[in-house]
Amino acid sequence: MKIERLRFFLIFIVSTLLLSGCWSKKELTDLAIVAALGIDKNEEGRYVGTLQIINPGNVAGGMQGGGGTQGPPVSIVTGTGDSIVELSRMTSRKLSRRLYYAHTNLVVISEDLAKEESISNILDPLERDAEFRNTANIVIAQGSKASDIVKVLTAIDKIPSNKIIKTLKFTEKTWGENISVTMQDAIKILVSPGKELVVSGFRVSGDVNKGKKMESTQQTEPSSLLYAGSLAIFKNGKLTHWIDGETARGSVFLLDKLNASAIGVKWDGKDEAILYELIRQKTKVIAKMEKGKPRVSIEVQAEGNIGEARVPIDLINPDVLLKLEKELEKEIKKEISMAVKQAQKNKSDIFGFGDALHRTNPKEWEKMASKWHDVYFPEVKIDIVVDAFIRRSGLRNNPHHVNK
Repeated sequence: MKIERLRFFLIFIVSTLLLSGCWSKKELTDLAIVAALGIDKNEEGRYVGTLQIINPGNVAGGMQGGGGTQGPPVSIVTGTGDSIVELSRMTSRKLSRRLYYAHTNLVVISEDLAKEESISNILDPLERDAEFRNTANIVIAQGSKASDIVKVLTAIDKIPSNKIIKTLKFTEKTWGENISVTMQDAIKILVSPGKELVVSGFRVSGDVNKGKKMESTQQTEPSSLLYAGSLAIFKNGKLTHWIDGETARGSVFLLDKLNASAIGVKWDGKDEAILYELIRQKTKVIAKMEKGKPRVSIEVQAEGNIGEARVPIDLINPDVLLKLEKELEKEIKKEISMAVKQAQKNKSDIFGFGDALHRTNPKEWEKMASKWHDVYFPEVKIDIVVDAFIRRSGLRNNPHHVNK
């Protein structure tokens, strides 16, 4: 019995010696937590990184209520280098803490830089970094520098990067002309020969210099505002065009990412007379070869409610509802056609028609892959079938106009 106890004791002692302890601990006071990274290029052709670093004490103070924060929730640090890695390490000369990218959820790339070189060059070092999140969102600074987007403070959301991400999320769900793209999504598309990248742009309005100050967030109308912009269309990794309005919504329809929107329909000769609130949709893309040429069939199912009626219309009459559904189908088909024509004009298959053809006709795709975007995609014949359904007319059946 004593021998058994001794053996157990020895095993326990040896196991304790083998324990590594907290070898990888990271003290909060030694870390500079980066929330967002903005990337530009200066006149010398060097990368300029603008880092939005969280001030934990100020953010926590604001969360607890009471008197509010004594200082800004974030601090801005910039670094310059011939590469992304170099600019990141060069900032160590300005900081008393180590840059910590595990909580970075936003990458902002300037419009000029996105046009000048492939976005792959920017994402490559970020993807290789084991600490950097591949779920970080990507946006393009439309009409401004990336540093301007990163530096502006926001009133409602204490951390500006969170404001941008949440704006993209909610506008995607309620309006439908923007999409949220993560770093992982972008890389998957960039390595695919049958699909090109599309990323949301973000704009800044007002006085940017005043928007950097805490006083701006303490006003009912801030001096500077960040808001979602157009959709950036890429080809071979470079930004080539911007699209917005109905063309952007038609593109989101085709990408099968339209969660909700408000679609205006012409009625009795009046434009935007009936507003259709889309609540769900499903888009299916089928590619095939027909007489030696690629052909794409697009099937869309849409469902929604009547959100507004600005002209007299009998919404109780089934025949009227059926006619209205046909008008809706025409409008949706028109927007999708606009999106396809614009993409074909740009010679950029952002919808993945090439990927769809690859799945159905892999042998034929191998012959066309190298020239798909420039030769075959612009000539692809498109068939669009839309099935729109009106679920409800709202709490009121007929508009007030009918009663007069």
